[in-house]
Amino acid sequence: MPAPPANWIDQLPTNRLIGEFSVWSGDLLRLADELSRIQPFADVLHIDVADGHFAPAILFFPDLVAAIRRTCSIPIHIHLMVADDIVLAQIEQFAHAGCDLISIHVENALVADRAIDLLDARGIAAGMVLKVETPVERAAPYVHRLRFLTLLGTAIGVKGKGLDERAADRLKAAQELISHSHAPCRIVLAADGGIREHTVPVLRSAGAQTVVLGSLAFEAPDLAARMRWLHAL
Repeated sequence: MPAPPANWIDQLPTNRLIGEFSVWSGDLLRLADELSRIQPFADVLHIDVADGHFAPAILFFPDLVAAIRRTCSIPIHIHLMVADDIVLAQIEQFAHAGCDLISIHVENALVADRAIDLLDARGIAAGMVLKVETPVERAAPYVHRLRFLTLLGTAIGVKGKGLDERAADRLKAAQELISHSHAPCRIVLAADGGIREHTVPVLRSAGAQTVVLGSLAFEAPDLAARMRWLHAL
């Protein structure tokens, strides 16, 4: 299966919400079927990676990503939630597996610059994620080097929680940070966590260009209708 073109981020829609689908919310026993089902609607495939230390979950692994890459042409976004001492090794493994974008955490401050340097060297787009309690301005030193900036709206590595009340204001602050960054390339502002039918319009109004879709998409009675609703926001 051919990989996305090098300029895939620049080709993402600008006139509607980008559809970013989280593998974690799919039927993992029937993942190939799930990928086939979402293929017509997904602009980006979001794969969480967690080590059980930086985040409480243990998620996913490079061999899975390599298998998905062989059968799926959707751009693959790795959200790396791991301790500082394995960030660089994990980047190497997931780059080799064929991902297109890796987002590290701003809380990985000890290795953040080296991580972005490594992503640049491997030809992988760099993203950054902020925990819900982390001040948005922490991303300021890095934002001009990023292609995605993702704000968590719930506790890290936990599903099914309500959206934090600060989420909209944080997105607005991040949007301002991006606009003043003078970055040479497009930076996509993303919201992850607490994505529900009543929260997506709020996040969109606050500046989100993509929301990480979990159960809202995978458990939709009619996925095509759900995506028409999302794109109309």
